[in-house]
Amino acid sequence: MIDRRGFVAATATTSAMPALARTGGSGAFPKGFLWGASTAGHQIEGNNVNSDQWLLENVTPTITGARSGDAVNSFEQWPADLDMVTAIGLNSYRFSLEWPRIEPDEGQFSRAMLDHYKRIIEACRARGITPVLTFNHYTTPRWFAARGGWLHPQSPALFTRFCERAARHLAADVGMATTLNEPNLAKLLRLVLPPQFMGGLRANLAAAARAANVPSFVVANTVLPEDVPGVTANMLKGHKSARGAIKSVRPDLPVGVSLAMADDQAVGPNSLRDAKRAELYGEWLDAAKHDDFVGVQNYERNLWDAKGKVDAPPGGLRNFRGAEVYPPSLAGAVRYAHQATGVPVLVSEHGVGTNDDSVRAALIPAALRELKVAMDEGVPVKGYLHWSLLDNYEWGVGFDQGPFGLCAVDRTTWKRTLKPSAAVYGAIARRNAL
Repeated sequence: MIDRRGFVAATATTSAMPALARTGGSGAFPKGFLWGASTAGHQIEGNNVNSDQWLLENVTPTITGARSGDAVNSFEQWPADLDMVTAIGLNSYRFSLEWPRIEPDEGQFSRAMLDHYKRIIEACRARGITPVLTFNHYTTPRWFAARGGWLHPQSPALFTRFCERAARHLAADVGMATTLNEPNLAKLLRLVLPPQFMGGLRANLAAAARAANVPSFVVANTVLPEDVPGVTANMLKGHKSARGAIKSVRPDLPVGVSLAMADDQAVGPNSLRDAKRAELYGEWLDAAKHDDFVGVQNYERNLWDAKGKVDAPPGGLRNFRGAEVYPPSLAGAVRYAHQATGVPVLVSEHGVGTNDDSVRAALIPAALRELKVAMDEGVPVKGYLHWSLLDNYEWGVGFDQGPFGLCAVDRTTWKRTLKPSAAVYGAIARRNAL
């Protein structure tokens, strides 16, 4: 359900914030530019009981924060979610398939679940919304994690089989597709998580392994340091093979991979920036050279001097973790992604976790102004998909800390209420110009 009064109030707020929504020139974005919002199945659908993440959330000890539970019930409420995409004025919606729903047991594919996602794709088209499909957004079936996850030598083939089966059912009406979401995340987590996190993760994974009665339980979005090389190698194989399988079903479908990318900046002489870029993104950017586009998911910048990462300057806006909110970071990451790959860029995620929606309302136009400068310089950008459409379940945090959504959700009634930032963003999208 959409709170129409909330949207009217948000639209009115736009006229009260001309500095946020209207400054920075009137440069038009290209015809057909995708203006959208992104979601992920486990974070919005609820009751994803066959997934690896569900088990991690429901064993003791756990590091996952609150259980996802019903999430925001988008498994049933997805028509209301699409209505919000339309109400904001967007023309694109990125969402993910839940592999654990589609293949709950190895080799058993659910026609009913494939039909469920097909209905979402068809409803997008009926509303004039271009569906951007993520084949896998972190979560894998419990059986997959229990047999070693992405460390298992057959993991690339199992993932490819899933993608081929899903593509045969769903690819006809999809606008763009990504195989994996942020497969380079494991390398980035060490920069943002406290040192004690890995100890908690080991205990959580050990508890999941005991519950599954297996020697080890391996998941994709939180990877132990010693597992990163093996997981990465198999994910790279899986991406390349799955891309081929999807395009064998529909050769004209643009397929890529979305990467977590900070805006890495050099500070002083002998900066480690270039070495860190190679470490954090290099092999994935090399793989993306053979894709139709690369997805960039940017939230922050990293400053690197000759010794390591440098703290951001004091002052200024901060997100819920206390990290700097730096609008030019999106353009910086996009420039580098294109420079390194030579392929077009899709901004598949960008946003801020905060309880203060005015921060989001200020960030969106400021970041888009910088992005437009990069595009005017010649960087080909296919679209901007904001994270996230909804205040949803956040990995390791739950529901209440630093929501990312353009829309608040009452988790008792499931009513969706658009925030003022949605009107700021929608005003830009509707006119396809700053």
